[in-house]
Parts: sequence; C-alpha cells; structure tokens
Amino acid sequence: MARVYNFSAGPAILPEEVLQEAAAEMMDYQGSGQSVMEMSHRSKVYDNIIKEAEADLRELMNIPDNYKVLFLQGGASQFFAEVPMNMMKNKKAAYIVTGQWAKKAYQEAQMYGEAVKVASSEDKTFSYIPDCSDLDIPEDADYVYICENNTIYGTKFKELPNTKGKVLVSDVSSCFLSEPVDVTKYGVIYGGVQKNIGPAGVVIAIIREDLITEDVLPGTPTMLKWKVQADNDSLYNTPPCYTIYMCGKVFKWLKKMGGLSAMKEHNEKKAKILYDFLDESAMFKGTVEKKDRSLMNVPFVTGDADLDAKFVKEAEAAGFVNLKGHRSVGGMRASIYNAMPIEGVEKLVEFMRNFEKENTK
Repeated sequence: MARVYNFSAGPAILPEEVLQEAAAEMMDYQGSGQSVMEMSHRSKVYDNIIKEAEADLRELMNIPDNYKVLFLQGGASQFFAEVPMNMMKNKKAAYIVTGQWAKKAYQEAQMYGEAVKVASSEDKTFSYIPDCSDLDIPEDADYVYICENNTIYGTKFKELPNTKGKVLVSDVSSCFLSEPVDVTKYGVIYGGVQKNIGPAGVVIAIIREDLITEDVLPGTPTMLKWKVQADNDSLYNTPPCYTIYMCGKVFKWLKKMGGLSAMKEHNEKKAKILYDFLDESAMFKGTVEKKDRSLMNVPFVTGDADLDAKFVKEAEAAGFVNLKGHRSVGGMRASIYNAMPIEGVEKLVEFMRNFEKENTK
C-alpha cells in the first residue's frame, strides 16, 4: 500500500528517509550485530548514540553551555508535575492558560502550591493568544508558565510574555524545532517528541543549570528530580533508547535540510497554502484569529457537523488521514509538522477545493 498523507497531531508523521534508515539498521546497527532496540543503554555504542543526539540538538538550537539537555520519560503530562516539584520554592507560580494543555498544567500545579492564572483565552474557546505585555505577575512567583503552541486550538505565541523578570517555562511540544528560538529567553523549554521529532516516549527538557537543585518539594520521587537526571546524563535508569535514537536521526535530517531557519521558511510556505485557501473558501473556515495562527496545527470547520464528518470520511478514503479535530472541539485539524512535504498540503487543498464544489448546492 502507498503511504498516506498523515495529518495526525501526534504520534505524527516522520521523515521518510529517517524511517528507511531505521529500517535498514533494524537488525544490525552499524556492524554491532544487534538492533538498537536490544542493546544495553550502558554500552559504548549506545553511549555514542545519546551523546551525538544531544550534540546535534545543541547545534540545531544553539543551546548555551549553561543549559542541560535531558531526555526524560512520562510525557509532557508528567512534566506538568515536575515543574512545580522542582521549581516551586515560594509555592507560587503564574500560569497563562491558552488551551487544554496549559489548563491541565495549571490544574496540576495547584496540587503543589498556589497557581495564579494571570491570563486566559478560554472566553473565546482558546481561539487567540491574550495580550501578555503587562500582566499582573505576583512578586513572589517562582516562574511564569506557557504552552507556546496550542495543538488542539491552533494558536501560537508570536511574542513571548513579559515575565517581569521571572523565569519563563514553556511547553513547546507541538512547535519543537519548527523555527529558530533564543533559548536564553527561557529558564525551561520542554516538549514531548511525538509531534515534531520522533516516536512517542520521550520528553526533551532544556533547563538552565541554576534551576537544577536539590531543593525540591518534599515527596518528589527520585526519578522526577531534575538534579538526579542531570547528574546521570539522562541515564539514571533505562531510558527510552530506541526513541532517543530515532530523535537523533531526525536531528541529523534537520541539519541536512538546512537547520531551523530553513525549516521555518518551509513551514511558513506550507501553512500559507492552507491558510490562503481557508481565507477564500466559502465552505471551510479557520477558527483562529489570524495574528495568532500556528504554523503547525491548522483547525478548520464547515459549520455543519454532518458535512465535517463527510469530509473526514472522504478525505481518508482519498489518502488524507487523521484530519478529524480533537474530540473536545470537533471539526477538522491538519497538523503540518516539519516532515509533512509541501505537496501533501497542496494535494489536501486540491481535495478540499473539489469537495467544496461537489457539496455546494
């Protein structure tokens, strides 16, 4: 069967050449006579894999030496708890709630201290990013938390909030490595890899060293202490070896593609094709304020639930899969991560155009 165009929000599309390389190495990784799936995480061969992955990521993101890179487990959802556990020294933090994942992180933080909601876009179903230039951030807040790209709602912070000098913590799960970032603006930048980087199973956390201390909340499990993970170079216990290996391959692919500036250009071109069509279509409508549109996740609707369902069904039959919107919002969503080729978006738009013609009375 031919490969489909996969618009899934995650686990998501991976570069074909990366999958082919991994397939070729499945039985024998570089003459070791074994698969990466089978090798000891303490072996010299694997040590090279994880070290090279980190070095390539540092190069791609221009990560300063005073930041640690950790390959962790538990998904971004577990990290919602790790942030307060490791950072809530004053038991207070400011949260900007711009979608379901920021909201879940905010709710999780309430278990550990006082989480203060300093801005939210819930009043309009998270269809915009609130003005964060002059927020009422508590003097004694330990950090300010955002989810930078909102996978479900298709919004993205184009400007980082003014944190009034407080440490910024950002969940970048669905925009990780989609464009250049200035790591120095963040205290913690983290994300699950299953959207834009690799198979599910790893969270990459880039954490400024002064934020990694032994001073954590009582009861923090050993595994969730950043200092333990950092002191052990992400090898405190058996890490998700194969997923890290796959991430490393994607980092190499990104370097080959020209790095993050080239990726941003590629992503802007793709998103423009789809947004331009949505702006001119009489049937399909985007759901996000234009200035806050994500380059990665594009939600849209027809305004008729039956027509939405028909579209999703016919699109799937035509080889465009996983276009159904998140269960909490309905409609459709096209996730067009780094690995989605431009032709995938062009063909989707062509299909949408034909669908509109055939279904307009």
